[in-house]
Amino acid sequence: ISCDNVSGETFITVGHDSQLKHWRCPDSIESDFSEPVHSIPLNGVAYAVSHIVNSADYATCGEGIQVWNKLRDSPIRIYNLGVDSVYTVKCNPVEPDIIVGCGSDRTIALLDTRQKCPLKKVKMKLRPNAVSWNPMEAFTFTAANEDYNLYTFDIRKLTDPRRVYKGHTNAVMDVDYSPTGTEFVSGSYDRSLRIFPVESFSSREIYHTKRMQQVLSVLWSLDNKFVLSGSDEMNIRLWKANASEKLGPLHRRERAALNYNARLLEVYGEHPEIRRIVKRRFVPRSIYTATKEHRAINLSQRRKEENRRTHSKPGAVPHIPEHLKHIVKESVTQPS
Repeated sequence: ISCDNVSGETFITVGHDSQLKHWRCPDSIESDFSEPVHSIPLNGVAYAVSHIVNSADYATCGEGIQVWNKLRDSPIRIYNLGVDSVYTVKCNPVEPDIIVGCGSDRTIALLDTRQKCPLKKVKMKLRPNAVSWNPMEAFTFTAANEDYNLYTFDIRKLTDPRRVYKGHTNAVMDVDYSPTGTEFVSGSYDRSLRIFPVESFSSREIYHTKRMQQVLSVLWSLDNKFVLSGSDEMNIRLWKANASEKLGPLHRRERAALNYNARLLEVYGEHPEIRRIVKRRFVPRSIYTATKEHRAINLSQRRKEENRRTHSKPGAVPHIPEHLKHIVKESVTQPS
C-alpha cells in the first residue's frame, strides 16, 4: 500500500490477485470505501508499490520494476532486472528520479527513471528483505538482510557499506527510518524490534512481548513519537520511540528536571557503572541463548582465520574488513 503524497486523498494497493487498485481516503467514518475508484489488471503478481516524491506517479515491482502514471493504465517505463521477481521497491523521499529495489537473486538494484536501464546492481551473500531511505540524506539507504544484519549503503559506492548493524538473532524482515534520519527501527524473525542510532553499531533499545510472534513489518510515525509493528499473529502494536518518555503535557519544573537528567546522562554516560545500567536490557531466553551462540561462533571463526594467517606465507590470507565480507560483486550498467 502507498499513499499519494501530493494530495493525500488517494492510495494504491497491490496483492496476489494481480490487481492494482486505486482507493479514495474516506472523509469520515461513515463514508463507504468498499469499492476501489479504479482497478488495473496486471500481467503478474505485484509485491510492492511506492509513490514518487512530490508526484502522483508511482512504481511497482513483481517480474520487474514498472513506473506508472496515474492517468494511464499501462506503465510508462519497465525495467527488467533479469531475475525471477523483485519483491520490494522504494522511491527516494528527496530525489524524485531515484528508485531502489531488491531481487530474488540477492541483488540490490539502483535505478534512475531518466534512463532505460539500471544504474548499479550489487549482489550480497544472502537476500535483502527490505530497504528504507534516509529522509535527511538523499544518497543513503539501509537494507534489512537475511544474515541477521542491517547494512547502510551510499549510492555513490555500493560495494562498500558504510556501516553494519548487528544484534538480531534471526532474519531481519523490515526497516524504517525516523523522520529526523538519526535512527531507524527494524523488525526481525526473532520476535523482537530494535532501534538503532545511525552512528552506532548496536541497538539502543529492544522491544518484545511474550505473545508477539515474528515481526514482519515496522513503521516509524511522522511525529517521531511512536513505532508500529505488524507481527505474524495478525496484531498491530504501538510502541513508544523513547521507552521512558512521558506522554502528555509537562509542567515547567518537570520538563527542566528531565532536561537536567538527560544532560547528566550525556556527560557521565561512559562511566562503567552508569553505562552498565543504561545499556542493560532483559531479553527472552531464546534471544539470549542465540546471542551467546553467535558470539561463540564469531570468536571461533576469528580465531581460525588468525591461525590460518599465522601459518601461511605473508599475504596469502588477506585482512578483509567486516563490512566487505557480505558483498559478492557490483555491476554497473552503461546507458544505451
